[in-house]
Amino acid sequence: MRSLRRKGNKFWNKEYSKAGPASAGAYSGKHLAISTNPSEDLIHFIKWLKRNHPEAQLDPKSSVLDLGCGNGRNLIYLAKTYGIHGLGYDISSEAITQAKAQSKNLNLKYEVRSIAGQITMPGESQALVLDMMTSHFLNEAERANLIKEILRILKPGGWLYFKTFFKDQDINANRLLRENPAGEKGSYIHPKIGVAEHVFTEQEIKDMLGENFIIHKMLRSHRHIEHGHGGTIHAGKRRSISVYAEKR
Repeated sequence: MRSLRRKGNKFWNKEYSKAGPASAGAYSGKHLAISTNPSEDLIHFIKWLKRNHPEAQLDPKSSVLDLGCGNGRNLIYLAKTYGIHGLGYDISSEAITQAKAQSKNLNLKYEVRSIAGQITMPGESQALVLDMMTSHFLNEAERANLIKEILRILKPGGWLYFKTFFKDQDINANRLLRENPAGEKGSYIHPKIGVAEHVFTEQEIKDMLGENFIIHKMLRSHRHIEHGHGGTIHAGKRRSISVYAEKR
């Protein structure tokens, strides 16, 4: 697992270091598109949260942890819009360098580290935790530990915004599971990154979060299937799911 993680770290450092200059908020690495704009899905979640739960703390007194923060784009958005302070973790030193450069005069900190293991933050200190396309790189035991750590650091009534790959009806995901199995149910070896990646079912997410979180919303993407001529069905984009979860 450690050697695979080093491989993933090397991949992401190359992606961020080879990315061209920002153009309209987005730029491309060798394999993947990387954005400097905040995630639209996160913006939708924050608007929903402010509208439906005005008691949720998103102000200069609030702290947010971003697990897998990349270039800091989502923390920067929250800091500029709501004045929050926060901390971002990422395994890519190149991504963290870019995040720090873009966060001058903002109350944000960053660390180069894996999200596996203990989170070095006080208990009940965070109003919001972001896990956006990150913990699917962990194995089963590490994912279970991460949920315990998120529970520990979230304030009572704090929020988890969780976005990940979604297995249900995803042709691409099921093909990867058949062709590149990783030795754990629901996981495969990513053909480009070369590391194990997990894809969740809806029931798995409910089992993982249901005991300690109130799941308010589960939003599933719907561009995973394309219909061709004569009723043929083709694989579309990878499917994802966004979960709005409140600590009980």
